[in-house]
Amino acid sequence: MIAYIGRIGLAVLLLAICVPANAQQAASVTISVKNHRFQPAEIHAPANVPIELRVKNLDPTPMEFESVSLRVEKVVPGNSEGVIRLRPLSAGSYNFFDDFNPKTTGVLVVR
Repeated sequence: MIAYIGRIGLAVLLLAICVPANAQQAASVTISVKNHRFQPAEIHAPANVPIELRVKNLDPTPMEFESVSLRVEKVVPGNSEGVIRLRPLSAGSYNFFDDFNPKTTGVLVVR
């Protein structure tokens, strides 16, 4: 029994070591695509924390969320959604577009 409790204690200690003390909660941001337009075209997120960007494609055709400055691209099938996990970003503006419809553009403003 003591050996069993010792193993549990060791497992808890290892878990505590593996989880960074400064692990940050991700900010959640949602954007929709309807009629080949981002809604809203400007989204906001806090600086220096991970960002979970949820892209809802309300059109029946696929779209490709792409950003050179964010170094990301993701195809989102029609009438579905995709999640993009972004690293913590510095304050600034990050442009994005639909690679299948390049006139469909937007910006992520990080403050």
